[in-house]
Amino acid sequence: MLRQCFGSGTAAGGPTPYKAQPWQKLPQIGVGLTGFGIAFLFLGVLFFFDKGLLAIGNILFISGLAFVIGLERTFRFFFQRHKVKATGFFVGGMLIVLIGFPVIGMCVEIYGFFLLFSGFFPVVINFLRRVPVIGSILMLPGIRSVADKLGESNSMV
Repeated sequence: MLRQCFGSGTAAGGPTPYKAQPWQKLPQIGVGLTGFGIAFLFLGVLFFFDKGLLAIGNILFISGLAFVIGLERTFRFFFQRHKVKATGFFVGGMLIVLIGFPVIGMCVEIYGFFLLFSGFFPVVINFLRRVPVIGSILMLPGIRSVADKLGESNSMV
């Protein structure tokens, strides 16, 4: 009777385990790609702005973002009317890195990154304030003023 309800079962006679569909694993892959992208960007800066590592980090970061939120939503995020300037700086910085000027390219890219993702900073800062060790670090006198400035919610909506 139970076999009819649960299918053929496993060797032990229990129900078959749930098997995730391939498209359900894409966000997990995206988080991994984004993490590796950030790691490669960090290593590229650590190794005196190595343009190969920076280029790989940029590609992994963007592809990971596309895997996490989807290709269409990624395009909609980057090409909104009020984010065109930020996207231009971000992509322009990537191109400058690929051309061979990694320090200038990373400065331009970081400026574009802050313009693009500045709407997420209040959420991130308020989350980090609740984390035990990091929250106490963010409450230090010099860091608190910077965190308060980044944590201000001044959305464009």
